[in-house]
Parts: sequence; C-alpha cells; structure tokens
Amino acid sequence: MQAQPSVIVLKSGPNILVRFVWWLLIGWWASGFVIALAWVCLALVVTIPAGIWLINHLPSVLTLRPRTQTWTLGQDAEGRIVTARHGRPQVFWLWRGLWFVVVGWWASALWMAAAWLVQFTVVGLPIAMLMFNRTPFVANLYRY
Repeated sequence: MQAQPSVIVLKSGPNILVRFVWWLLIGWWASGFVIALAWVCLALVVTIPAGIWLINHLPSVLTLRPRTQTWTLGQDAEGRIVTARHGRPQVFWLWRGLWFVVVGWWASALWMAAAWLVQFTVVGLPIAMLMFNRTPFVANLYRY
C-alpha cells in the first residue's frame, strides 16, 4: 500500500514588523522606481520580458513579501522518498500573452499608479498592499 504524499507549504521571510519598516524606509519609493523601470522596459518592446519580471517581483520590492513555495513529499515505485516543488497552476501562456497585449499593459499601469498613490493614506495602505500583490495577475494573469 502506497502512502499518500504530504504537501508542505513554505512561507519564509521576515516578520511583519521588519516588512513594515522596510516599506516605511525603502519599499514605498523603491516600488515607484520599479514601476517606472518596468514601464520603460515594456515601452522598448525588446525588453518586455524584463518589464514583466519586474512587475511579477513588485510585491517583494514593496514589502519583502516572499513567494509561497509548495512541496510534495512522497514515495516513488521503489519506495524511495522523493520531493517535488510546485507552483500555483498558471493560465496557458498563449492566453497570458494575449491578455497582456490587449488589456494587461494599460490596465496594470492604471492599477499600479492607483495603488502607489493610495498607499500614502492610512486607510488606503492595506488596500494598496493588496493591489500591489495582485499586480502580476492584472498585468499578465500570473498567479503569485
């Protein structure tokens, strides 16, 4: 009888206080720089992959938010212990590309500009953090 594989979700990274201090001292202005740099990369067309990479890593720049990693621990047919790293299921790459060309490039610009401005209000700070964390999805349907 083969045992069911175990799923381990790893969320490492600094605690919430360190992440808030990072945002207070560095994250708010660094995120503005990354947003501007990402859009320069997108405008130059040849550097679109770099722009998308920057957008996908915006939550880490803003608050040091680490990517969640999921590991599966199980056994193979010979009984050896094996591990496999899994990401979140992603939308088919062709649909992601079409979304970016038709909607993502302009929608994410408006989304990030609104989030960057909202973060400076006490009430809007949590909303801005949520918006920045969803930016990769708005831009190219990337599930963070």
